[in-house]
Amino acid sequence: MAPTRTAPKRAQKRANDSANTTPLWSWLALLIVAAGLYFFGLGSFYAPTNGDEMVYIHIARLTAEAGHWLPLVSDLDHMRNTKPPLLFWQALVAGDWGANWSLFALRLPSVVYTLLTAGAVAWATRRLSSNWRTACLAAVIYLAFFSSFRYGRVYLTSAPETFWLALPMWALLWSQLRTPGAVNTEPTWLARTAPWRAPAVLLWFGAFGLCMGLGLLYKSFALVAPAAATLWCALLAGQPWRLRHLLRSTVAVAWSTALALGVFALWFALDPDPAAVWQEFVVGENAGKMAGAQGYWHAALWGDYPLWTQLLAYCENAGLLFFVVVGLAWTGAKALFKGQPWAQTPPAQRTLWLWLLVWLLIFSIPSQRSARYVIPAMPALAILLALYWERVARGWYLLTLLLTSAALVVLGRIAWVLGGMDVGEPLWRWAAMLAVAVGWAAALAALARRDWSRNATLLACLSVYATFGLMVAPLDGLQTQYSAAAVQHLAGKNVAVPNGFTAQFERFHFMLPQSTLTPYDTDGRNTGAVHPELPASERLDYLLQRFDAVVWVEGDSAATAPPCRPRCTALSFRWHVKSRHKNGEVTMANIWYPEQWLFGREWLLQATP
Repeated sequence: MAPTRTAPKRAQKRANDSANTTPLWSWLALLIVAAGLYFFGLGSFYAPTNGDEMVYIHIARLTAEAGHWLPLVSDLDHMRNTKPPLLFWQALVAGDWGANWSLFALRLPSVVYTLLTAGAVAWATRRLSSNWRTACLAAVIYLAFFSSFRYGRVYLTSAPETFWLALPMWALLWSQLRTPGAVNTEPTWLARTAPWRAPAVLLWFGAFGLCMGLGLLYKSFALVAPAAATLWCALLAGQPWRLRHLLRSTVAVAWSTALALGVFALWFALDPDPAAVWQEFVVGENAGKMAGAQGYWHAALWGDYPLWTQLLAYCENAGLLFFVVVGLAWTGAKALFKGQPWAQTPPAQRTLWLWLLVWLLIFSIPSQRSARYVIPAMPALAILLALYWERVARGWYLLTLLLTSAALVVLGRIAWVLGGMDVGEPLWRWAAMLAVAVGWAAALAALARRDWSRNATLLACLSVYATFGLMVAPLDGLQTQYSAAAVQHLAGKNVAVPNGFTAQFERFHFMLPQSTLTPYDTDGRNTGAVHPELPASERLDYLLQRFDAVVWVEGDSAATAPPCRPRCTALSFRWHVKSRHKNGEVTMANIWYPEQWLFGREWLLQATP
């Protein structure tokens, strides 16, 4: 017997009934905790981030020092117009043109954008489910995604582009949710127009174009393709398939697209060097990602960015919720194959599924693929997960709890070892152990009671983030930084600082703000400071002879004196956390002893007179 049309409604009612068993205040408390984690450790050097962040901070700092909005300024080769100017203008305002230049200030706008997006997720879910608990669940899910936590709280493009590019979709969902239960809906500002209600079309889709244009000015003009295609597909999916609807939607979205590209083109009009913008950004940053030396299909199947990895993009962005997203896909596929007609799916849910599908398909086309490219569609995934939360099988949540438990073991061990090294206040060590205990308690509760499995998964996931923040908190304390006396002693002097990755030397401008910094490659490849042929054992002496001071990274955490004594004097030191390990550094024999492979000392040295 074919399933009735009320089956999905009954399943959704079961989900809401289950959600109603949990007090609303507990969901609000969990949401506050999730939001609070985005502020905790926001100014940390060890916050989960991406290497591009220091590149952007470098460009923003030099542009602020130059005292003008455009052109952008950079000391890095071929990395000046690496992103549109709105990202850097945001930093100029947040950092007060260098007067308030701190990681916290630079990252704070990203947190605001992320929390606004989480609020929009909660609002849409509330309208879809008629349940405030499910709305809080959706917001917590969005904040629990690793892509949100890693890219949505630091100085990167992900949070602002997600916010601006999603605004047209929120407007469309608002229109569709005004008539709950309808199978087909057409926005009132596009429907039954004779002739088309032209002013309404121009106004609404003009506003959409401005929103998309601001998103493009944060990231790239290429984002207009998935943003416009998603809006166009969602418009057509929400109305009967007729030629007049096709023409209306196409013309309206074309107007939005043209206006968005016009907003982006202001960069060329305002920049004193538009030729450099074209060459460095359009050709270098964008066109290059469509090229492949070995051929497109060879690269798509066997290259560095194979097509199949992009199919896991949403799961990868979900992070610890990886298996829950797999369970959602499995549940949705089963419903489709069991005969739930796509045409009978509420328009708002169709819009959410299309939002995910279109972004995934479009960003499977470039030869360079990354899960980061589909981050602007993660709000739709959070809403769908909340709606299907009770329909996803319990086993997917148990796999997630197994993953979080393993992560808590590793992070808890590192926090314990740090406490044993007398790094920071002991309170941080015990606070981290408390966060670990909360995560494990959630996992045990999920095993004890079936109806706790799903919600306990979110608590365990947030416990991992809390444990990480508490684990690295001692490394950011005043007692673990360079001493104030050493910083003052080097004011106005030339200091050589390590640079193991592009622009990573920029972090030292926050530690030694009054010094002139010269980066040197940690492998001796920067001929401006170190000769490439110089043996590693002689590199430090070479630097000490030519600079007033040298920041030298020593991989041994047990070292109590710099390797150059008595030829040098240690002004101060701080702890260094290794982010890139060579083969053989981490083995099964030493994995339980992170002090042997994770920590080292970062010496601030001066040649002995």
